[in-house]
Amino acid sequence: MTRVALYARYSSDSQREASIEDQVRTCRARAEREGWTVTQVFTDYGISGATQLRPGYQRLLEEARTGAFDLVLAEALDRLSRDQEHVAGLYKQLSFAGVGLVTLAEGEISELHVGLKGTMNALFLKDLAQKTRRGQEGRVRDGRSAGGRCYGYRVVREFDHRGEPVRGGRSIDEAEAAIVRRVFREFAAGLSPRAIACRLNAEGVPGPEGGVWQGTTLRGHHARRTGLLRNELYIGRIVWNRMRFIKDPATGKRVSRPNPEREWVNEEVPHLRIVDQELWETVQARLGEIRSSPKTAKLIASGFWLQRRPRHLLTGKAFCGRCGGPLAAVGKDYLACAAARGKGTCANRKGIRRDALSSTSWRPANRNCPPGSQSPTAPCPACTPISPRSTGPRSPTCAPPSPTTAPNAAKPSSCCVR
Repeated sequence: MTRVALYARYSSDSQREASIEDQVRTCRARAEREGWTVTQVFTDYGISGATQLRPGYQRLLEEARTGAFDLVLAEALDRLSRDQEHVAGLYKQLSFAGVGLVTLAEGEISELHVGLKGTMNALFLKDLAQKTRRGQEGRVRDGRSAGGRCYGYRVVREFDHRGEPVRGGRSIDEAEAAIVRRVFREFAAGLSPRAIACRLNAEGVPGPEGGVWQGTTLRGHHARRTGLLRNELYIGRIVWNRMRFIKDPATGKRVSRPNPEREWVNEEVPHLRIVDQELWETVQARLGEIRSSPKTAKLIASGFWLQRRPRHLLTGKAFCGRCGGPLAAVGKDYLACAAARGKGTCANRKGIRRDALSSTSWRPANRNCPPGSQSPTAPCPACTPISPRSTGPRSPTCAPPSPTTAPNAAKPSSCCVR
């Protein structure tokens, strides 16, 4: 009896979920004709074949290593992967596990298929990207948005004479446009982006995509021309192709890279202007003054963005006891609520020394450790940090944590360790 596992995938949200069911149905029909027994079905919904970071795909590889099936069956090789490296790696791993690979389109997969189809699939992705960019550029040159909704505007639903949707139409959202003008006026009057963001959050004004406002949302990045205060759409000008996105092969996440300014596409759209020219120029002049100030120049010269703070015992594990947000480094030795300091959405502005919090967080776990194993700053070998979210096993020599507080530490309501 040949045990077979099925794999099905579709790439984007624009495709139907029934696509998965169709793939599984046709694969089951092939298995029945061959007399194979389907033991497992692995699926991935709305995930690109250019990445390996797919839950169903990863489970397929794990089960293959355990010998759970003898054969993998898919509709086509590009359902499993469109990346040359990943196709070769998949074939190598399945071969090592003694698992065959068959597709409805190509039949039994061999080294020849891996080389030829892997190359064809990679070329398909490149060609698709070029066609997509060509379509986006054409839309921009017609005075339409290439994609996404900018704060201050609403999407306009339009159709052509054939009933097909005409995408990229935008109109001014007067409620959000009023907030945009207010931000520009307050910044021109001398308020900092962080102070403006805190005011908006305190008044309950929803930010872009319904989130909270942050100083970086308004200030953006000078070289990339990002941020609300630098957005030229507010003066009736679309700027497209400022950045390109490259997928990191290690994480599968897209990383932005700036394009040369000569490659940018500019298109005037005066009907979308929200901010008058005088106010715009005043704001840009102040942004330029801030950037050229001695303090900012010294900070830029230091290359601070290339330096990462060292990771500590509590990195990613300390949270505000009032709002649940993460604690961030403040200065050299202190931690404080990031939401309170940067967004104004939390009233807990207390800080706590990192060493005091570290010793406090370990002390409950060490309370009943074996004699001689206790340390004020490190756990005994039998212990691990106890987290309210953790359901893992606990050492039998360690009792549940108790609400003790070390001297000079913040009150339990100020922060918590998870």
